[in-house]
Parts: sequence; structure tokens; C-alpha cells
Amino acid sequence: MRPEAYQTFTRAEWAALRANTPFTLGPDELVSLRGMNDSVSLDELAEVYLPLSRLLELHVRAARNLNGVTDTFLGRPLVGRTYVIAIAGSVAVGKSTFARVLQALIARWPGSPKVDLVTTDGFLLPLRELERKRLVRRKGFPESYDTRHMVRFLADLKAGAPEVRAPIYSHEAYDILSGRWQVVRRPDVLIFEGLNVLQPGLAGGAGGRPASVILSDFFDFSIYLDARTADIAAWYVERFLMLQRTAFQKPTSYFHHYKDLPPGEAREVGRRIWSEINEVNLLENILPTRERAHVVLSKAGDHSIERVSLRQL
Repeated sequence: MRPEAYQTFTRAEWAALRANTPFTLGPDELVSLRGMNDSVSLDELAEVYLPLSRLLELHVRAARNLNGVTDTFLGRPLVGRTYVIAIAGSVAVGKSTFARVLQALIARWPGSPKVDLVTTDGFLLPLRELERKRLVRRKGFPESYDTRHMVRFLADLKAGAPEVRAPIYSHEAYDILSGRWQVVRRPDVLIFEGLNVLQPGLAGGAGGRPASVILSDFFDFSIYLDARTADIAAWYVERFLMLQRTAFQKPTSYFHHYKDLPPGEAREVGRRIWSEINEVNLLENILPTRERAHVVLSKAGDHSIERVSLRQL
């Protein structure tokens, strides 16, 4: 990252910015929010998440005041608008756990705001269409998403539509669930989590032209989860091995054919999938968007967040 664009804090320096933000999550709740091979300690909650929660609360409050100015100027009733927080980063970097913990913290702010969490998985093209377009091995790359649908979802949400719907994705089926929807009804805050949400051209202009509207046009705040590529690769392989022992054992799993691989062979398959697909996506598409984020959280090899970079420019 360009050093002049960000102010970087050690974990101790960032923790000092917590001020008097109270603990609102207990140990049992924190355990229930953790991912399969990810963890968040109470120390990390206090030293990283709570200062971030304080920063976000200040931003949300300021956005509400600004919206009120516009409504007053136009002579219309004050209308609450959804504040959208985007979370980006690689496969296996821990976005899902981070998003769930952040959602729980925001929901416990004074006034108990309504917080919804939507992942971009639901906006992937259906498996049949990916197969037809020969994009199955490009799943998660920008071209594998129904980007116009994503933009329409966010535009309607920001416009104050009473109800917007996002498709539901099944990791077990490796596909969109037909006729199933996540219904979002004017939340105070929406967390929008996905690999490529900060892509500058993700909306896809017609005829190869630059997109006139892109996803980040609808984001009020954005966070990028970062780590060394070698660490993410190791986390991905460990997660693959864990899934092989659990989810892949189900006959309905798309990856059921991996269930009986010997440990060494399973580890090799995980490494190959990482290097041929996910690492390529990270280096070509995801990592280049890091500097678009307002905050970059950098992880150590044990998954703990070791430093925080706050964009100044």
C-alpha cells in the first residue's frame, strides 16, 4: 500500500482508540460466531473490533446528520437511509467470521439498530450457466457474478425500497437455491461481504465500455482483510481438509467425490485448487482492490489481526 494514503497502527496503538466503548459480546456468543478454522479472542475483540465499532458508529451518526441536511433542504420528511459497509478479501482469510462478529457488535449499539448481512455468493451465476459459459473454474472471479443484479439490489436498497431480495447460495450444492431468497427490509446497516466487492469495474459496461455505476458507488465504508499470501494458502488447505472430513462426507455435497482421499492426496488437491484458482483470483483481482478500502486489517499467521491501516486520502 502507498504509505502516504494510510495511517498504520500497531494493535496496541489501535486498541487505545477504543475509548469507553463497552464489551457487549460474551465468550459464549463469540464462540458461536467463529468460522470453521478461524478464531476471535476476547483480547482481539477488545483491541481491534471495539475501536473499529466506535469508528463505524461515528461514521453512521455523521451520515445520518448529513442525510438530514439534504432532506431539510429539499423540504421532505427525514428518512433513514441504509448505511452500507463492504467487506472484501481473499477466500479463507476469515471474512465470514469477521462479518458475523461485526454484525453482532453493531446490533448492540445504543438504539439497537437493525443490521443485515448479505454475501455476494448469492449473486454468482447459477452452476448450469457457469458450465455453459465454461466458467466453473473461474467461480469467484469477477465474470462469474450477475453483477447487474448486484447493482440493482444495492440501488434499490439505497433508494429506500420497502423490500429487496438477494438469492441464497448453498455451499453444499455449490449452486444458487432456486426460488429461495434472503429478504432485506430497510435495515439501518447492511454488511455486504464478498471477494471482489471493491472491483472498480464490477458492474460491467455494455459493449466493453466502462461501467457507469459500480458496486462501490453504494458503499459508505469499506474494509479489506489482508494477510500474507502464503498464510492464506495454508489456511485454505487446512479448511479444505476440514471440509473433507465433514461437509464433503454428505452425499448431497458437490465435492462428495473427495471424501475418501488419503490425507496426503487431499492436501495436494487442496494446494492445487488454491494455486490454480484462488491464488490467481487473489493476485489478479482481489489484492489490487485493497487500496480502495477505508480500513485494512492485516492478519498474522495465527489469524490474529496484528495491525490496522486507516485511509487518509
